[in-house]
Amino acid sequence: NIHVISFSYIQLREGFRRIHPPQDHETTSSDSRLSRCFTFSRDGTLFSWCNGHSVSVVKCSDGSVVSTFDLPKTTLLEFSPLNNVLVTWQPYTKSQDSPQGDANLQLWDLQSSQLIKALFQKKVDSWCPSWSEDEKICVRSVNNELHFFENNDFNTIANKLHMQKVSDFELSPGGQPSKVAVYVPGSKGAPSFVRLYQYPVLGGPSAALANKSFFKADRVTMQWNKKASAVLVTASTEVDKTGASYYGEQTLHYLAVNGETALVQLPKNGPIYDVAWSPNSAEFCVVYGFMPAKATIYNLKCDPVFDFGTGPRNAAYYSPQGHILVLAGFGNLRGQMEVWDVKKYKQVSKPEAPDATHFSWCPDGEHVVTATCSPRLRVSNGYKIWHYTGSVLHKWDVAAGSELWEVRWQLFPERSFPERAVKYQAVPSELGSTQAQTTQAYRPPALRHLPATPSSKLHEDEPPQNLRPGVSGERSLSKSALKNQKKREAKKASLDVSSKSLQLHLQCGLSGSSETRDVIEFHKF
Repeated sequence: NIHVISFSYIQLREGFRRIHPPQDHETTSSDSRLSRCFTFSRDGTLFSWCNGHSVSVVKCSDGSVVSTFDLPKTTLLEFSPLNNVLVTWQPYTKSQDSPQGDANLQLWDLQSSQLIKALFQKKVDSWCPSWSEDEKICVRSVNNELHFFENNDFNTIANKLHMQKVSDFELSPGGQPSKVAVYVPGSKGAPSFVRLYQYPVLGGPSAALANKSFFKADRVTMQWNKKASAVLVTASTEVDKTGASYYGEQTLHYLAVNGETALVQLPKNGPIYDVAWSPNSAEFCVVYGFMPAKATIYNLKCDPVFDFGTGPRNAAYYSPQGHILVLAGFGNLRGQMEVWDVKKYKQVSKPEAPDATHFSWCPDGEHVVTATCSPRLRVSNGYKIWHYTGSVLHKWDVAAGSELWEVRWQLFPERSFPERAVKYQAVPSELGSTQAQTTQAYRPPALRHLPATPSSKLHEDEPPQNLRPGVSGERSLSKSALKNQKKREAKKASLDVSSKSLQLHLQCGLSGSSETRDVIEFHKF
């Protein structure tokens, strides 16, 4: 069943339930049948799920039914931005009665509950069409080309982007003019490339707003910033031919709609674990490097602004308002979370959520949820709701024999929750907090009566550094830059000493014998 607390729905093996905020935990709606999938509309007013018998759409305000569709095999659901269309997808199959297979991607009119269009979508990758926020433009990838539809008319292809082997695309957020980033993998020695276009200008040599070519790319991840002014492209290879990394190789590229492109320079070798845009669209955070990983904030010139040092982390999450950043280490790490005030670059708290497989911000920018879900982990399933200061406000564990599959916050329209001042004192909670405890190195029993001595470490942790230009115009240098600066200063000092020594010898030689002066003049020449 599906189970909801505050603004979140919890999907269980038995179905789903919805629950009020922590102060009132009574169930308001439930479905005890096996639930395959569920989703919210972007404004949070509608909720849809499939229970293996049908797909239902209800209003979140009162639970009243909006539409019901006889689609028992649906495994993926999505609403269009203005809630005019519901998209359903089920695995593509063939049968004796239908050797060509049936159309498995269906678009439904939510007002009339009528089918708008049935399409074939064999692969689950990029299964859902992408809309602009005003629903004037919709894009699908079909046979390595992009099909554009206008005003939800899916019977007429309004425009096409013809390119060789377009394998991925990303439509810009926001309204018109819409832009699209497309990726074409390299072949026969030619590099891969990403290009930006502005609809409807899609053809011609000068149509592209920006172009970035690169090698070593089996796949890419493209991320627009909120203002649709720039894209970050993470290019990855499956195998690192040098053998340095189990995760393959990754590079990070920057493209702006004004034509500027750059390779983001990362000072530490190793994988790129996560890249996240700030909601202000002016900065982005990168988590990278062999463990302990570094995390750095960059500006739109791809210059480092703040370095968080090193730590056990592999993910970055900005609050919806952009005033708080959480650096976390989940998966094979111990679940440490570092909560930072990104305006003052000051750490707020450092809680731990062991075994967490899911993290997400509440739209209010004050609370987060962590969860342990199946099939990633089939034991100790449950979730916790936190205040960002580290206090656990609510905890729920799955009963024996049950599994937790998914957790989601109910969405809300933008600007529903204004930014609040950052608190540094943990909010009161009956469950307390789980701040990370500092641990000491193991000491054998025979040595525990002796005074403690500094233990040798496998690595030295790097402290946070503010890399922004200071009031005096100087910049705080990173550890490697400081080392290079010291080398240059030492070389300069050595040259100064040599110059002074030469001048001294010349002065002494001028007052000596003619033979000495001749030798000095020879060396001077």
